[in-house]
Order: sequence, then structure tokens, then C-alpha cells
Amino acid sequence: MPSSVPTRFADLLAQCERSAVHLEMRDVYAVDNEKGPFAQWKAGFRHDPADRASWWRPWLDLVAETVGRGVAIRRARIVSEPVSEYIRYEHSNTFTNIAAGEQVRWLPRRRASGIALPGNDFWLFDDRLVRWNHFAGDGSSQGPEHTTDPSAAKLCGEAFEAVWERGVPHDQYEIR
Repeated sequence: MPSSVPTRFADLLAQCERSAVHLEMRDVYAVDNEKGPFAQWKAGFRHDPADRASWWRPWLDLVAETVGRGVAIRRARIVSEPVSEYIRYEHSNTFTNIAAGEQVRWLPRRRASGIALPGNDFWLFDDRLVRWNHFAGDGSSQGPEHTTDPSAAKLCGEAFEAVWERGVPHDQYEIR
């Protein structure tokens, strides 16, 4: 990792000036901070959009603050159809990301075949800093890796824009 890159994600967003884009390509994630909420969702719990205090959390504060500074935050998800139970969970909670100011699109995996994609999920900050997100086969996080390699940033930027162009806005994407 370049020595000038912060290790905390909040600091990465704090240094961001124009754009932060996130490409997710897995059908299942098993990150520790989502285990409890995912289990609750599977048991039938759903957030009430009218009760913002019950679902607003530190991540959404960070997004709202970043977007408020003029940084565009976009997230694109490539998903297999029919979608996994985990993707159903993500989709049902994405209204919270939208409320915080994120823009989100979904791309059915069949429509991604002609796109050159990197091998890992990533965040790209200001078209120059890539944060690779590494996962094990079971979806657990294996930690991030950062690079400012211009060719990696270019690959990620082009891949994200191609997915974004083909993607379906969240409010128009119907789960199958």
C-alpha cells in the first residue's frame, strides 16, 4: 500500500474530492458486521422507511457527509439471476443507501459478459486510488489492498462505467 493512503475507510472518503465508485460482483458476502442484520432479515425483520432513526447508522452519516461536500458516490452490483438470498437482503435495504445520497444500479450478470472486469470488488476514489476488497470463497473478508497504479485505476474506472451504463437504477430493478 502506498504510505500516504489512510487505512481507515472513513479517512479515504474524507480525502475524496470528486467521486467514489464501488463495484460489487459477488452473490454472497459474509462480512462480520452484516451477520446479525442478515440473520434478522432472514427471520422476517424489515426496516421501516418512515422510521429513519431505526436504520440510520454511522455508514449512512459518512455517505451523507461526503455527498454533502459534493462527492458523487455510486455503487454498481453485478448479480446472478435468479438472485441469491443475500442479494434479496441487500436489495431490500438499499433504500437506506439512496436516502443517504448514494446512487445504486444493478446489472444482471448475463448482461456483463462483454465487459472487461477486474478480478476483485473495488472502490475507486477520484479515478486514482483503488481499494481492492478481497474475499474468501465463503464470502468472508480477507482485508483490503490499495494501489495508485494508473493502469489499475484505468481498468477499474472503465469497468465501472461500462457496468454503470448497462445497469438498472435501483428503483427500476425488480428482483427475480
